[in-house]
Amino acid sequence: MADQYLTFFLAEEEYAVGILQVREILELCPITRLPATPAHVRGVINVRGSVVPVIDLAVKIGLAETQVTRRTCVVIVEVAWEEGTKVLGILVDAVHQVIELTADAIEAPPSFGTQIHPSYLRGMARAEAKFVMLLDLDRLLTAAEIAAVEPAGGAGAESAETAEAAAWVGEGFPAAAAAEAP
Repeated sequence: MADQYLTFFLAEEEYAVGILQVREILELCPITRLPATPAHVRGVINVRGSVVPVIDLAVKIGLAETQVTRRTCVVIVEVAWEEGTKVLGILVDAVHQVIELTADAIEAPPSFGTQIHPSYLRGMARAEAKFVMLLDLDRLLTAAEIAAVEPAGGAGAESAETAEAAAWVGEGFPAAAAAEAP
């Protein structure tokens, strides 16, 4: 049986995530920056009344910051964390297609030569003439890294949306996890 994956581009390389983790694809909208967050946390967006953190996936995997173009979009995904599932947005250069892959079409990731750490990859698969790297979002986007936000109402809270986002990102995290965040 084949599984489906959504493919997208980051810095001219093609990546994919399991389609079951994808909630929706949004045209790029204004992103509210948050103070005291890691460089890969681009900010938050409003998705039908919910505050959703947006991660610049290129920065997270060690590439240059995503340059906004007319094809740049936010893929809304669900990521498994200890306390349950969280909804996050990942900023990508462009969405490409949905592909179907069988288990035997997926190869183990190489231990060298990729721009991303092999532990963040589920594998690699041939799509047309080149390989697509299959990301493991649950390992790549951990709660401890996303929780590195000042508490709501702290210094630098610039708006109600910023304060709400800081509270959302901080809620439900054990104190130890927040302290360990970079």
